Amino acid sequence: MSPALAARPWLAPLLIAAISAAAVLIALASQAWGGLQPCVLCIWQRWAHGAVIALALIALGAALYGARRGAAWLTAIAGAAAIVGTGIALYHVGVEQQWWPGTSGCGAGALSGAGGLEALRQQIESAPIVRCSDVPWSLFGISMAGYNAILSAALALFALAAGLATLRRTA
Repeated sequence: MSPALAARPWLAPLLIAAISAAAVLIALASQAWGGLQPCVLCIWQRWAHGAVIALALIALGAALYGARRGAAWLTAIAGAAAIVGTGIALYHVGVEQQWWPGTSGCGAGALSGAGGLEALRQQIESAPIVRCSDVPWSLFGISMAGYNAILSAALALFALAAGLATLRRTA
């Protein structure tokens, strides 16, 4: 582990939270300004990043409070949440590549029967269809889900390494 990280137990959780937050902000920006609507698996990946952010911020607070062991455990748990995000992203890549089918929610939005049959029909007709198997954007043949899998895996390795290294130092 880097001497800078060893001397500053708050730095790793701060970096982890910032990187996950940047990933979510990029996804939201691509939705708002790029017109890329998320599918259900994209949303699940955002939830995983949200869990990483929450855990890393709690770890940051613990580190600033002086609870190094608690911060180390929370940092490692944030790494475990990033592993879950990696799994979701890899599953999404497999759906995009037609290696396996998507979930039942892939390609179907949430509909409400409130307002009767006519309101339901209008909801169906106006709902954007976002299939998990579609790749709306890619760079060098890698989709956003692919880049998220790479980022989440690297983030998981970093968080686990930082958390475990801090635990070893405080033992």
